[in-house]
Amino acid sequence: MQSAHSTSSDGTKIHYVDNRRADAPVLVFVPGWGMDHTIWEAQLAAFADGYRVIAIDPRSQGASDLAGGGNTPEVRAGDIETLLASQRIERAVLIGWSQGVQDSMAYVERYGTTRLAGVVLVDAAVSKGAASAQTDPKAAAQLLQRMAIYAAHPREYLQGMMGAIFARPLPPPVLQRRVDIALRTPTSTGVAMLVADLYGADRSGALAKLDRPTLIVASAKSDELAAQRAAAQQVPGAVLEVMDEAGHGVFVDRPEAFNALLRRFLEASVR
Repeated sequence: MQSAHSTSSDGTKIHYVDNRRADAPVLVFVPGWGMDHTIWEAQLAAFADGYRVIAIDPRSQGASDLAGGGNTPEVRAGDIETLLASQRIERAVLIGWSQGVQDSMAYVERYGTTRLAGVVLVDAAVSKGAASAQTDPKAAAQLLQRMAIYAAHPREYLQGMMGAIFARPLPPPVLQRRVDIALRTPTSTGVAMLVADLYGADRSGALAKLDRPTLIVASAKSDELAAQRAAAQQVPGAVLEVMDEAGHGVFVDRPEAFNALLRRFLEASVR
């Protein structure tokens, strides 16, 4: 894997890794909140032989520039488009997890599917915007409570979060590495990102624009499982896979099982 940067329209440098495999189908991995490309290590290794694999550090995360503004799915969608355009990629499978689901749907909403060969949405419901705070006020209240803890005690909050989103406990050195990566994002930016992700825009309309093969992978434990089932029903031909014995980070908890699902989808629908 080679490290590289693309420069977005506002001058923000977006870090990504790329095996630069020529004449191969392209997979673009987009991580969740507070994460960088290394969260996809098992997938980058598994698919590097037969695919061109790219994984992004979203703006203000990982090794990408800290951006004073634009920390929203809509602007990050533009960062993805800039990368695809700069690399002359015309047929990519966009694979987003958690916050990356919002980024992927914001991309489809703004740019359509011209450059896409397929879409994979991993364990997150597509945001319905500010209206969600009215339809599920309990979830909104819980988010605000968690953000107050995060703002006051970022390291402790992130340690707890990393312990909660994976069903299989991370080895202590790996957990601390994940926390240290997440701490690269300024706390105030992290709060703003979460609000923009969950309540900033209604992205559910993008489901109607998905005219490419679509795979939705959900944890059986997800609080958003019903919403993910509903999303799959709105996309013609979409495949929904529900994984047992896995937390929110399904591809970390059960990498071999996740990779098998993804490979089967790619070979059946995309290659």
